[in-house]
Amino acid sequence: MSRFLIASLIGLSALTASAAAEAHVNFDIGIGVPAYVAAPPPAPVYYQPAPVYVAPRPVVVEPRPVVVAPGYYEGYREQRWREREWRREQRWREHEWHREQRWREDY
Repeated sequence: MSRFLIASLIGLSALTASAAAEAHVNFDIGIGVPAYVAAPPPAPVYYQPAPVYVAPRPVVVEPRPVVVAPGYYEGYREQRWREREWRREQRWREHEWHREQRWREDY
């Protein structure tokens, strides 16, 4: 306990002594005259100019004009022929399919 008390007293006295040391008034008078310094001027420096960005012109694409003609419609005769050929082809495909199925069933 006595060591703590002694350390506290020393610390307190140090704080009060430093506060008393800073309690003076300072008054200065000075005439500041710069001394003559002979030095060569600095070398010229080249600064690269800032890059300039120019936006490109907008691209405008116009589609070609489209001419839409009326569609081609076959006559009744051509339509009958196309439907008849389609049915004939369809019957042939069905016949082939059945024939192949019978061939597979043989095994």
